[in-house]
Amino acid sequence: MDFDGEHKIAAPPARVWQALNDPTVLAACVPGCESLERAAPLAYTGTVAIRVGSLAARFAGTLTLEDVIEAEAYTLKGQGRGGIAGFVGGSARVVLIDDGGATVLRWTASAQIGGRLAAVGGRLLHGFASKAAAEFFRRLNEEVGSQPDCTRN
Repeated sequence: MDFDGEHKIAAPPARVWQALNDPTVLAACVPGCESLERAAPLAYTGTVAIRVGSLAARFAGTLTLEDVIEAEAYTLKGQGRGGIAGFVGGSARVVLIDDGGATVLRWTASAQIGGRLAAVGGRLLHGFASKAAAEFFRRLNEEVGSQPDCTRN
């Protein structure tokens, strides 16, 4: 599955970058995140609980940062295991663009899934992922933004 998007955050790029590298902020923004800890300078471990359709699962996994361009971009690579529910893996490229005191965050992501989670179906999974991404960016804007809805002029 491939996804992409663009979101405007009502904060300067330096502040958004700091938030995207702070496990406490990230844990507050990721829907279903139960824990997120820095395991190394460019690596995190964590647990996320999800519900997709009738399937509920808890995934434990790792995230690493690669191709880092300080305060501008990085690639997240992650993998998680949810026991009988299956596994998830993937990567996302995140790019920050200065927009006159605000930040445009562009991302492209690719995910692989297996096990019972894969049996849920592509349309349901895509809807879940889109909703989770929208919720993440809403929360991120609340954490670092100066306005509740930065997409309005």
